[in-house]
Amino acid sequence: MLKQRIAFAMIMGTITTGLITYILISINFGWAHNLLKVWLKSWLISYLISIPVILLISPIVDRLVKKIFSSGTDSATK
Repeated sequence: MLKQRIAFAMIMGTITTGLITYILISINFGWAHNLLKVWLKSWLISYLISIPVILLISPIVDRLVKKIFSSGTDSATK
């Protein structure tokens, strides 16, 4: 299970940080000559931050979602 959590965090971190950093840098700086360099630096930093955050927060979010949906399911079946 730990390997799956780590793989999930790495894949989710790659996709989300890549997209978000590219979009925000493009909006804020436009098509500057150093866009690729700035984006890759920002992506690396955000990726290194996001992996531990995803690993720490995802179990909490998972429990919260299960609690929300188990409460809704119980009342719907009664």
